[in-house]
Amino acid sequence: MTDPSSLPNFPPPSDERPLRGRVLDALQDEGFRPDIDEDGDVSYKVQGQQLFVRCMEGDFDIMRVFGQWQIGEDVPQDLLTQLQTCNDLTLGLNIIKAGIASGTLVMTGEHVVRPETDIKAMLEVTSQLILSAVQMWHQAILGDGTITPPGGGEPGGPGAPGEPGAPA
Repeated sequence: MTDPSSLPNFPPPSDERPLRGRVLDALQDEGFRPDIDEDGDVSYKVQGQQLFVRCMEGDFDIMRVFGQWQIGEDVPQDLLTQLQTCNDLTLGLNIIKAGIASGTLVMTGEHVVRPETDIKAMLEVTSQLILSAVQMWHQAILGDGTITPPGGGEPGGPGAPGEPGAPA
């Protein structure tokens, strides 16, 4: 008889929780090794960083991709400065939201998911946006406090994507 703890931990069938099953399939297709944590979130690593996907199914299926990073001692420990930097980042980017919870930087990207949604593309883009946002947060809080979104320009100012004067 084999030891039950040595058996692989297989994810639940994709039809048990359809959105979570689609997320698991998409991550596996892209070569990731996703797992399900104790909260029921799908976890996976991108560029050595642990990210999670929380699937909320109901009238509208919502997929929240998020990561959490402990704030180090090299970062100013003033909570107001940290929160203001999160606010600037959230206002300057689409999709991504930043916050602080118990000394932890949290970045999230949330999407309403329809049956025809390309989950692979959405996970890829959102994962990269989250990792870029973490880097931008650190640069802003350790530098001059300026958040410059990808593509240049000030958040919401002239030259920002979708604004008059933006490069075509």
